[in-house]
Amino acid sequence: MRGLRELLYSIVLHFFKNINRKTKSRLSVWYMKEETSEHVRLLVKVFKWVVLPASLFYVCAGFCVLGENAIESILGATLVFFYSSFLPDLPSIYARKRGKKVTEDLRWYTKYALLLFAPIFILALSSGMQLRWKTTDNFHNLKSLMIYGAFLLLGSFFAFVDFPISIGDITEILSPPLYGILGYLIHLKVDKIW
Repeated sequence: MRGLRELLYSIVLHFFKNINRKTKSRLSVWYMKEETSEHVRLLVKVFKWVVLPASLFYVCAGFCVLGENAIESILGATLVFFYSSFLPDLPSIYARKRGKKVTEDLRWYTKYALLLFAPIFILALSSGMQLRWKTTDNFHNLKSLMIYGAFLLLGSFFAFVDFPISIGDITEILSPPLYGILGYLIHLKVDKIW
């Protein structure tokens, strides 16, 4: 697990350094290192003691009881878990700088588009496209968590549903939202939101 922690730490730190450079937000390197270290430490601990055993149980139960191969869905859910634990910080690249005059904030659906489709906006930023969207909101709250969980549930439903719906389908539908909510909660825990 030490290797996983170091690998995850270096990937996340490199990512945020690049974003910091592209957005010219001038966050200090020591702050990014400390913030990344705190998040990765708890993330790996929860992965080791909760996610990994639950995933092994899920795969074994799916194979032995239901006769279905659940490895593909659990790998996807695990990726959602890791992604979700850093998601609340991703839309911050479009945050309004402190001290800037607030003329008009974004509409609620535009704000949540920044949260729900953050990878698309980051890809756009990486390709040089600049959006004029600026928001005063951050997504370190339970309302954003509930909206994100509902989004994952809806996406998972469309991705994994087969009619007639079986118990195996239900477990496939529920695993990404549950893992995603757990990852998001880890982020909120580290930032002392709950």
